[in-house]
Amino acid sequence: QLVESGGGLVQPGGSLRLSCASDGFQLGLFHIAWFRRAPRKERERVSCISSRISSTTWYADSVKGRFTISRDNAKNTAYLQMNSLKPEDTAVYYCNRVPPDRNAWGQGTQVTVSS
Repeated sequence: QLVESGGGLVQPGGSLRLSCASDGFQLGLFHIAWFRRAPRKERERVSCISSRISSTTWYADSVKGRFTISRDNAKNTAYLQMNSLKPEDTAVYYCNRVPPDRNAWGQGTQVTVSS
């Protein structure tokens, strides 16, 4: 299972760094993505990073230029650095493999952007 952490309450324009740790598989062997679910909205994929061979990254238009995905294979952890946060970034953030493993979903970490 995956364990997300690092969320919290932050003012608009602030930053947070989310972490995604795995105790079940080697993250570096898989494409990894960050997803989010805002209240009353469907889950959306916000960023992903390919397996350790190329580490190609992708970002949703809504976060491009503000979020950065990365991974540390030695720590078996993926990260999402979120800068210039906006109220519309408020959501529960999850990580998972791509395509998602339904048994790997964690509890997520709440990010709230509010003044």
